[in-house]
Amino acid sequence: MPRAKGGYKTRRRRNKILALAKGFRGRNRTVYNIARPRVERALCYAYRDRRRKKRDMRRLWITRVSAAAKLNNTSYSKLMGNLKKHGIELNRKSLSEMAINAPAAFADLVAKVTK
Repeated sequence: MPRAKGGYKTRRRRNKILALAKGFRGRNRTVYNIARPRVERALCYAYRDRRRKKRDMRRLWITRVSAAAKLNNTSYSKLMGNLKKHGIELNRKSLSEMAINAPAAFADLVAKVTK
């Protein structure tokens, strides 16, 4: 009985990996044995970074709100505490957008809660 060298299923499995390696450089995209570990690593990074992106964006928003608060003579922590005390439920993303696109409205909000 002849040896099965890998037909349709093997080729399909290899082509799936090589399709995921599209965009890699050099032999990382053309040679299966090299592409497979690179694809596995890339998929691990993609999974991890989908979660990290949320953290990074929140850090960015906090940094922006903090900088805008300092321009209005208050600190980030005092601003957030006063917003909570006055019952104003704006999230950090919307505060960040307000600080960038509507600095006058942000200044009015800061003045309202720091009285």
